[in-house]
Amino acid sequence: MSSAPSGVGGMQAPAPQAGWYVRAMEHLVDVVQELSLARDLPRIMEIVRHAARELTGADGATFVLRDNGKCYYAEENAIAPLWKGHRFPLEACISGWAMLNRRPAVVPDIYKDPRIPIEAYRPTFVRSLAMVPIRTVDPIGAIGNYWAEIREPSAEQVKVLQALADVTAVSMENVEVFSNLERLVKERTAALEAEIMRRRQAEDLARRQSLTDELTGLHNRRGFLLLASNQFELGRRTGMPGWIVFADADRLKALNDTSGHDAGDRLLKGIAQALRLTFREVDVIGRLGGDEFAIYATGEALDPDAIRRRLAAAIAEVNGKEGLNISLSIGVIRCNPEKSQSFEALLQAADNAMYAEKYAKRSAGPPVERNGATS
Repeated sequence: MSSAPSGVGGMQAPAPQAGWYVRAMEHLVDVVQELSLARDLPRIMEIVRHAARELTGADGATFVLRDNGKCYYAEENAIAPLWKGHRFPLEACISGWAMLNRRPAVVPDIYKDPRIPIEAYRPTFVRSLAMVPIRTVDPIGAIGNYWAEIREPSAEQVKVLQALADVTAVSMENVEVFSNLERLVKERTAALEAEIMRRRQAEDLARRQSLTDELTGLHNRRGFLLLASNQFELGRRTGMPGWIVFADADRLKALNDTSGHDAGDRLLKGIAQALRLTFREVDVIGRLGGDEFAIYATGEALDPDAIRRRLAAAIAEVNGKEGLNISLSIGVIRCNPEKSQSFEALLQAADNAMYAEKYAKRSAGPPVERNGATS
């Protein structure tokens, strides 16, 4: 029988020997530190498959997991391929024997041990082996060492290999605990993020509803004043001119009196549709209340005549499609960013201009004072 292969650190030393054992245990301490930092099973197996060979100077090492009544050869580090990725019944392999009997199996010559399935080993380099269970109480796997020539591993080598298996068991249990904690944290984080998203969606919905006219889907008075004044201030800072259009439905009260409020509501929805066709998505369109609408549009290319032509075309299109008779009085005011007029003053000016047009359309009746304008 030949002497033992090189031991820890590549030093030639037959086992057992006191110096070898001390160095092996020192190396095992380093392995324990590496395992303490492992956060998943693949990393544990990578550490252990290298350490199992280095600690004993073996020609091969394997990492076996117990998997539903079978031995799963999950990892290996050897001079030639062994059984990585294969599964065998617990009763049919030596790793299963070590797990079932909860103690190491030492085989100096595989061809003389009845526990060895010879045909499975014949194509390999293996002639001697030592197999230890990972955890002696309810084993969850096994670690094996293989030698290419007849060799009886020493008691010290088996003891070191079993110590490696014991710390491996602890590391696997720690990884399971860590994984469970990580999963719980992820689940809690996901639940918290979902709750935050639900709250944001609810807040966004409440905000939209607080800024939206229920009948037409346009901005309500609050929404229009908030968004349009912001656009107005932005235009003043960037030098972009804007336009305020104030529109009022003609004869809505008469329609409500003669045909009912449902007819009046259809007319208001038609006006909203015409305004959307006339203006862009970036423009702010609002229903201020009743039959009053306001728009804040930006752009140098716009002018009152162009706005009126586009609006008239949109009204004609909606009237034709919906069978309505929309008629609007409008006032258009240019917002010059170089002037110091306030948004409120310009909106009032557009309202006055609208009422001037509405009054001009009337064939009779004295003007009525309204917000400093006549109608």
